[in-house]
Amino acid sequence: MNPLLHKLQPYPFERLRQLFAGVTPNPAYRPISLGIGEPKHPTPDFIKTALSAALETGLAGYPATAGEPALKEAVAGWLQRRYGVSVNPGTQVLPVNGSREALFALTQTVVDGTQAGAVVLCPNPFYQIYEGAALLAGAQPWYVPSDPARNFAVDWDSVPPEVWARTQLIFTCSPGNPTGAVMPLEEWKKLFELSDRYGFVIASDECYSEIYFRDEPPLGGLEAAVRLGRSDFRNLVALTSLSKRSNVPGMRSGFVAGDAAIMKQFLLYRTYHGSAMSHVVQAASIAAWNDEQHVVENRNQYRQKFAAVTPLLAPVMDVDLPDAAFYLWAGVGGSDTEFARELYALYNVTVLPGSYLAREARGFNPGAGRVRMALVAETAECVEAAQRIVQFIQSKT
Repeated sequence: MNPLLHKLQPYPFERLRQLFAGVTPNPAYRPISLGIGEPKHPTPDFIKTALSAALETGLAGYPATAGEPALKEAVAGWLQRRYGVSVNPGTQVLPVNGSREALFALTQTVVDGTQAGAVVLCPNPFYQIYEGAALLAGAQPWYVPSDPARNFAVDWDSVPPEVWARTQLIFTCSPGNPTGAVMPLEEWKKLFELSDRYGFVIASDECYSEIYFRDEPPLGGLEAAVRLGRSDFRNLVALTSLSKRSNVPGMRSGFVAGDAAIMKQFLLYRTYHGSAMSHVVQAASIAAWNDEQHVVENRNQYRQKFAAVTPLLAPVMDVDLPDAAFYLWAGVGGSDTEFARELYALYNVTVLPGSYLAREARGFNPGAGRVRMALVAETAECVEAAQRIVQFIQSKT
């Protein structure tokens, strides 16, 4: 067996299952889960129609790993409309089967695990695929803490020069999971300058980019590069998907775009990896990327939901409206695991302990004392969950 497999840690939801083992939740309350970030809004009908229409011929042949030109052109068109960014659909765009698959595969493409001491940087807290992808590529993850005092901005200045010198890849996540923080242009400028100095690749995870609460949409990595005069996207790859934007997590559809030289090698890897997107999914994806109205409606639902829930929780928890994404990242003033376990037992509401989304590094775990709440259900259910959380906190104090 691959000896690197033993380095993988249990996924947060497995740890949550273990935390709840032996607990019987209060039967007076129906279960409400805010634990998993899985979109629950209905899939738009026009996407389902496009998917169904493609079944007539879409299953009769093998899809090309590079994707159909019409899909890549739809992606390029969306990037132009959304970010004002121009890409070559033929050399700078690849369809992928969701961002998780792409994040893992890109890491295997970029990282040279034969180099002793190879490092992959990731924010802390973080999406666990970053860590697993680094370990299985033969690299060592290095966890960069997020700073609550700066709206959970990642403290890149805390990385020592000797670590930068060994870094081959860094993951950024903007809007962030679980914090919802958006990277400003100044932070991108810093990372680009470091990339030029040390030669590492930046993988920009942007799957929450279309769920935001301010008037100005979040800045994307490719957009930041263009603003800073880097239109060749040197050592930069952006990844996103339709899961959150279009409420199709089961469709497993997204794209990767950026540096053409990296894209060429990524396509080579994926050809052997066997991860071509089905013709049927490509047809539905074209429809989704070419429509914006359903995205506006989806975003408005989240805005209404957060506007209803956040004021309920703010008086009893350390929580604010995030920049973007569909999570509340709330301080509980004590043990996050005890909070989650007791809340589940007494009020049948599931939240995810923040320490499960981070690693202890250099003496502390930046997720400790916080919980992540995914406001993915309908507004009424999220409001009911918030009301129960308020009752729970008030009963303890």
